[in-house]
Amino acid sequence: MPHAIPEPYCWDESFRVFYDQLDEEHKGLFNGIFDCAKNRGDKGKFDSLYALLAGHFKFEEGMMEKAKYSEFSAHRDIHNGFLAKVKALEIPLTDASVDFAKNWLVQHIKDVDFKYKGKL
Repeated sequence: MPHAIPEPYCWDESFRVFYDQLDEEHKGLFNGIFDCAKNRGDKGKFDSLYALLAGHFKFEEGMMEKAKYSEFSAHRDIHNGFLAKVKALEIPLTDASVDFAKNWLVQHIKDVDFKYKGKL
């Protein structure tokens, strides 16, 4: 069952993975998606979000690799798939694009990232 999308769209304690840097980066991703939703025609904000996503994924994957996390490869593939979909979005963003990004992040953290709690 899908997790509820918070409104207003922002990180809260229910998204905590208990790794301080990852939690801070997740907050930044929520803020980046929120900024893009409010400024759908702003390519600069969109490019900034993409850079945040790519940087976060790289850092998170590095932690997984260092910890020899058993689901690293599958997790990396999920990240790469999302980045490809985000890169293909057109500016200005549509309601469907914004909803997709909001939903993806919520479901990803709670269903995929939560699996690494206590393992990195």
